[in-house]
Amino acid sequence: MTRFLMLGCLVLTLAACGARTERAPSGDRDLAGVGGFLKRAFATSSDEKMTSVPGGGLCGDPLLVGEVVGPVDGPGVCGIGQAVSVQSVAGVRLSQKALVECATAQALREWVVGSAKPTLAKTGGGLVELKVAAHYACRTRNHQPGARISEHGKGRAIDISAFRMADGSEITLLKGWRGKSGDKLKAMHAAACGPFGTVLGPKADRHHQDHFHFDVAQHRSGSYCR
Repeated sequence: MTRFLMLGCLVLTLAACGARTERAPSGDRDLAGVGGFLKRAFATSSDEKMTSVPGGGLCGDPLLVGEVVGPVDGPGVCGIGQAVSVQSVAGVRLSQKALVECATAQALREWVVGSAKPTLAKTGGGLVELKVAAHYACRTRNHQPGARISEHGKGRAIDISAFRMADGSEITLLKGWRGKSGDKLKAMHAAACGPFGTVLGPKADRHHQDHFHFDVAQHRSGSYCR
């Protein structure tokens, strides 16, 4: 009789164990839920910004499309140690291939992603092209005789004169700065300070009435923006 009672208890114990389901402690479940929420909440900023575009990977950046050119020799101090030819930035094409160094290309990508695209997102269907007025060229600053060599002569500068929208419309610096697009252009000008070491626009001087000049020169006092 005693043996039957012991066997019955054993069967009941095993049945109870089999019916029990494995569940994580409530504290672990709560932490997992918080972690998932934070991952979803913050995935829309840096993760989306760094999503690669077809052909991307230039300069190690998934949003830069173009080709590696290598060393470019120039007269005197002109030239680029390791040049690249940039075709598009974060899905925004350039009106002409820009011959620059990687630091310039990466600064342009930061500005396009952080300012140009968001600023113009609701204008004409969004930004699709940057009109490049100048990139690498061995010349003096503002083409002035006797002046220092421009950052353009080192592949460290790029000039942007207009913005083309998806609907074919265009915003130019020459007409837009003091026109209805002035606020947008001024916002993009201000946002370039930081990614670039030098930012010049229509308020700088007579040489920059129709374009933004961006370069990655380093200044002791920080970015020089006019």
